[in-house]
Amino acid sequence: ERQAIGALVVPQYQGGRVSTGEGRRKMLSRTRTVMAMVKGPRYDVSPHMKTWWKGVRPDEGQITRHLSPFEQQVMMPWLKTWPKRAYVKFADSGPYLVATAILVYGTAAWSDAADAAQDRSYRY
Repeated sequence: ERQAIGALVVPQYQGGRVSTGEGRRKMLSRTRTVMAMVKGPRYDVSPHMKTWWKGVRPDEGQITRHLSPFEQQVMMPWLKTWPKRAYVKFADSGPYLVATAILVYGTAAWSDAADAAQDRSYRY
C-alpha cells in the first residue's frame, strides 16, 4: 500500500512489509530502507566497504575508444616550452643565485686560506 502526503505518494517499509504509515514519527525515516529495496543489495562490494562505495555509480557500458599511451604525448609540450621557461626563470632569479654562489665560494676559499695560514704560523 501507499500513503498520500499532499500530492506525494510515499511507500513505507516496516518490518518486511509496506505499511500505510499509521504510527509514523518521521517523514523520511525509512527512505534508506525503501531505496535499498528498490535498488537491491550490492554484491560487487564486500560488506564492510558498502558505506565507502555507496555513492559510486557502476559503469554503464563498455569503453570502446581511448587514447593509447603512445598517442598522449605527455612530455612534448614541456619539451617545446622548456628553453623559454628556463630563460625566463634564470633572468628573474639568476643574478641573486650567481651573487650568492660567488659569496659562498669566496667565504669558503678565504676561510680555508686563513686556516692554512694559522696552521703554518705555529711551525718552528
